[in-house]
Amino acid sequence: MPLRQFLGALAHDGLRFERAVRGRWERMKNRSETITVAPSGRGVRCEWQWTSPVDYCRFVPRADVRLLRAALKEWPIASADSPADDVNPEVTFLIGHRGLARLPQLLMTLRSIAAQSGVRVECIVIEQSHGREVENSLPEWVRYLHQPVNQGHPYNRAATFNAGAAAARGRILILHDNDMLVPMRYAAEVVAHANAGWEAIDLKRFIFYLTENDTARVLHEGQLRLDERTEIVIQNLHGGSVAVTREAYDAIGGFDEAFIGWGGEDVEFWERASTRRATAFGFLPIVHLWHAPQAEKLQVNEAPALKLYAELARVPAEERIARLRQKARTATSQRAEPE
Repeated sequence: MPLRQFLGALAHDGLRFERAVRGRWERMKNRSETITVAPSGRGVRCEWQWTSPVDYCRFVPRADVRLLRAALKEWPIASADSPADDVNPEVTFLIGHRGLARLPQLLMTLRSIAAQSGVRVECIVIEQSHGREVENSLPEWVRYLHQPVNQGHPYNRAATFNAGAAAARGRILILHDNDMLVPMRYAAEVVAHANAGWEAIDLKRFIFYLTENDTARVLHEGQLRLDERTEIVIQNLHGGSVAVTREAYDAIGGFDEAFIGWGGEDVEFWERASTRRATAFGFLPIVHLWHAPQAEKLQVNEAPALKLYAELARVPAEERIARLRQKARTATSQRAEPE
């Protein structure tokens, strides 16, 4: 670590960090960024267009540990074998998945969802694959959908969410990644916001990306500690885990299945979701479990799905919604036609 960056972080951001970890940890920010506090006082929005790391946690040893500890003390993440009550769920977690490589991360993610308190939840895992690889490994309380594709077909995350949404019983959908652990009160906070009239809800403040070694230990022990180490602490991630009411999901046309491979679909979806009553004042931590990156992610802006997003971003969100809704109506009418 360059000494200049370390000393600069201490000089410019040290006091801000110490205040944050002793009180409002969610208000930690980079010196060049501005945050807006929610009118309710709960949560902040970073006024920065793109995902960005928390620089202080990059340059100052163990700052990441201290920030994570402060977050988890307020919003603990727990594990359970099954939900206390999944009858007539209010919330449906949707998780797209493929293959066995991330099965351990998926199972740990399911345990954090099972530990949700104060609200009835269900979870649907949509496996998009040639064969049913993970079905028999899932807990009994998890609903399973298989979305068959040809061997080697690129992963289409958008299609998994649309299939899951069609089968969901909850009035609120949480579109969730298969490698992210959430606080016990996560779903309850989403429901509270939906009850207040919000239709698209993003409550995450920071995502703590655990190291490979710490992830291996969490997967082995089945629980988080307060001293986990991270590779990076991220803010302003558009995807990962966002919530939307069933009504709003349908009204904006769901996910755009033109996105094939990694990248872009979350940002595009949130742009359309933001035409509804949307809130993105974050105050909850999420912990990301390490895994090898997707090949497309290493391509950065050359990934085909990111190029598609760049094209769609030039089209007004309302026009994109109209296109997707028309496409859905056409597909429905074609299915209804007799052979």
